[in-house]
Amino acid sequence: MSLIDRLEKYCLTPAMAGFEEEMIKKLKADLKDHVDEIRVDVLGNVIATINGTSPDGSDLMIFAHTDSLGMIVKGVEENGFIRIERVGGVPERILAASNVILQTSSGKIVNGVIGFVSHHLTPPEDKYKVKPIGECYVDIGATSAKEVANAGVKIGTPVLYRPSFEKLVNNRVAATSLDDRGGCAVLVELAQHFGKKRPKVTLHLVGTVQEEFNLRGAMVAAQQVRPTAAISIDLVAASDTPDIDGGNAVEVGAGPVVGTYTFHGRGTLNGLIPHPRLLQIVEEAADVQKVDLQRHATIGLLTDASYVQLVGDGIACVDVAWPTRYTHSGVEVCSLDDLEDLTKLLIGVVKKFPTDENFLRG
Repeated sequence: MSLIDRLEKYCLTPAMAGFEEEMIKKLKADLKDHVDEIRVDVLGNVIATINGTSPDGSDLMIFAHTDSLGMIVKGVEENGFIRIERVGGVPERILAASNVILQTSSGKIVNGVIGFVSHHLTPPEDKYKVKPIGECYVDIGATSAKEVANAGVKIGTPVLYRPSFEKLVNNRVAATSLDDRGGCAVLVELAQHFGKKRPKVTLHLVGTVQEEFNLRGAMVAAQQVRPTAAISIDLVAASDTPDIDGGNAVEVGAGPVVGTYTFHGRGTLNGLIPHPRLLQIVEEAADVQKVDLQRHATIGLLTDASYVQLVGDGIACVDVAWPTRYTHSGVEVCSLDDLEDLTKLLIGVVKKFPTDENFLRG
């Protein structure tokens, strides 16, 4: 299966944080024939291992999260309208009139839309206001709470952007949940490569869970693996559109990106300054693989690596990414060329990774 076909398969798979079962099954199935060992832990992390040719050497963990952000049903009104709460960083300003799906416990998908006041009935003073999530509601066509219940929808049912995947020009795509299904697709590419060409270092490829819900899964996976170093694969927000002045200088189509500094700055006060030796290994691999490597330092985002670095006596971490526009919306846009070059970069990192490195500083 090609990278784009696997990416489409993953992007069209509903798997909100805490409800990742379908992505867990698909990722495990795609990895299992290329690795020496694979297991799923209690939280749902998919942990696949390819044993290195230097068994007493270093362990490298490369990971991407399987979950997406979304919403959850918090109440059903007697007239059949459904109240929701955010799960993760869903931007409220894009929700009005969005197409959504509700994923029932039986697996049935119920279609819905997030309602809004018709344009013709909106008073002038309200035309440019954004409704907070507490005022948003989902309309599934039901006329009563009983009809909602009969459809299988109840408090706790996940609500997601309706999955889509569209090809654009210049080998680009607009899709739901590129964050982080692109990273999951790259994990499989790495498994296919190193399943045939065994690396010196023992390689752990991990699909983590609940990243969008306060970065829960990766830390638990790292506690089990205890790698020498870890690399997070996730997108990074590009700032190359006309409505962003300044930004982080990241451009779609200009190659993969290495993170030099992230800090969330609100809510979760965490981030990552990468281990300098691991950053050097990534940069050297880019030179060897002849991959154009962008760098970013960004306030307002963080990845699972922010917590993985704190496991045990500390784990050397770095973020690698591909540039993406319109992040956390239902129509994220990226270049497949960037994803392919990211795969090429990571192949170079694994090949080059020292088996005798302990990353101690000072």
